[in-house]
Amino acid sequence: MKFMKRFGSEAYAALRIIAGLLFFAHGLQKLLGYPPMPEGYPPPPAFIIYVAGPIELFGGLLIALGLFTRPAAFLCSGLMAFAYWMAHGLKHWLPLVNQGELAVLYCFLFLFIAATGPGRWSLDAVRS
Repeated sequence: MKFMKRFGSEAYAALRIIAGLLFFAHGLQKLLGYPPMPEGYPPPPAFIIYVAGPIELFGGLLIALGLFTRPAAFLCSGLMAFAYWMAHGLKHWLPLVNQGELAVLYCFLFLFIAATGPGRWSLDAVRS
């Protein structure tokens, strides 16, 4: 698949943008109630709404825009590590069993973005 090698930087940028927008949507849901939670889900506790919500909203937006990407991604990675251990990790050691797969994926994806940097199609690239 040699032909894909030349699209590595674009694929990484798309990954960063989509991951940021998906994370932004979690914050939007917590803080503004949009999109609404599915029927039957209990509302999150206040500390989740007012601590995790802004980090997800603004961190996701910064990551998607590629602005202050490394610190935003590092903070979001830490939030997801904390969320995993608070909500999932103590139930069972295996993420497939404790329903923590999404938290683990976000944690390591944001850690990778923090280590790799904004890449192309980012406001950080325009600033420097």
